[in-house]
Amino acid sequence: MISLGCDKNRVDAERLLGIIHARGYTITNELSEANILIINTCAFLNSARKEAIETVLDCNAFRGGALEKIVVTGCLPEKFIGELFPSLTEADVFLGCGDADRLLEAIELSYREGRRVNMVGLGHESESARILTTPLHYAYLKIADGCNNHCTYCLIPKIRGKYRSYAMERLLREAESLDEISELILVAQDTTRYGIDLYGKSKLVELIRGLSALENIQKIRLLYCYPEAIDDALIEEIATNDKVIKYLDIPLQHSEDRILKLMNRKGSRAEYLALLQKLKGAVPGIALRSTFIAGFPTETEEEAEALALFLREAELTNCGFFAYSREPDTPAYKLKGQIPERVKQARVKRLYSVQRQLSEKYLQNFIGKTVEVLCDGIDYDKNRFVGRGYWSAPEIDGKVYFNAPFAEQGKRYRVMITDADSYDLFGKTEDFA
Repeated sequence: MISLGCDKNRVDAERLLGIIHARGYTITNELSEANILIINTCAFLNSARKEAIETVLDCNAFRGGALEKIVVTGCLPEKFIGELFPSLTEADVFLGCGDADRLLEAIELSYREGRRVNMVGLGHESESARILTTPLHYAYLKIADGCNNHCTYCLIPKIRGKYRSYAMERLLREAESLDEISELILVAQDTTRYGIDLYGKSKLVELIRGLSALENIQKIRLLYCYPEAIDDALIEEIATNDKVIKYLDIPLQHSEDRILKLMNRKGSRAEYLALLQKLKGAVPGIALRSTFIAGFPTETEEEAEALALFLREAELTNCGFFAYSREPDTPAYKLKGQIPERVKQARVKRLYSVQRQLSEKYLQNFIGKTVEVLCDGIDYDKNRFVGRGYWSAPEIDGKVYFNAPFAEQGKRYRVMITDADSYDLFGKTEDFA
């Protein structure tokens, strides 16, 4: 299995692996040993679509060895099967985002009839047990699929469909089946709207409480909380529930009112700043993460600079920045005033420069202090253990590198911080000589 794209895609891939494992097939980490290769694709951006197709083409070179079938699943065939099936002849089987239950049938049909098979849109989502592809001490829990926000730059509603919450009972069973988990990470296109479609109102807080009651779940981290849906009940739960990590991912995407309106984003610069201040006041020390798009159509130099100023005012803990990608079949594609690529990239670079200064300031405050670190393993290049503080989610935020006589993956350690750069911290456990 090769899974591309986001952590939500990863969960889908883990379900496919669960189906395969339940049938008794052997799963291998060595591509050269595989008879069947599944590539779970992303199609959110043109760059992601290009990566997916290049991955198929690269893997096709293994046909001279053990490889017999290539299966392409996920977002790319879900949205583009009409043009993909006749052109990407290197692939034998195509399945969409919700066709997991047809996986083995499609593969067997391809073998039996010796032909390429398209079952996009013919199946259903699976509730099968997952084979985790993360380190065993943390896992993602996808609580919903699809999206109703219809941001003008985004293809997700046209790929994944309307927002669909998963039943709370199902999610609690799934979380309990994951064994001992140091950190459970809740994900969806918009976690804050969990339950509205099923129960008539948001049930995120109730879900968090249910997950918190599970003995096998040590901590819970929240990603992708849309700003306009963060209410007092959620803030109170973050502040008072010891199992909830004091960290919140809030995709803001921009700060300037005119651009936000063009993006079809709810809220304003003033409302965003007020929310961030409210969170910091209610949850002392909370780590706040966000993402921003630079170079949206018609964005002026003044608005780009205003976004940089917003970063200084907001003082977010972690940020990701992306150049606007002009995606066909989105409303923003048709907007006049598209920004040249070199200008977009320059603006992204400028935003990263501003955030780097803020990050350096934030991390310098830890030097000389002792912090709790979740050990993720060993970095052999740096010859140190590596882990994360509460302010860092896996793969997207900075790390803590530390020396210790011994450290076990998935355990938490008290680490005295001795140094910092603009992204990571360095230290040692209190018992390290």
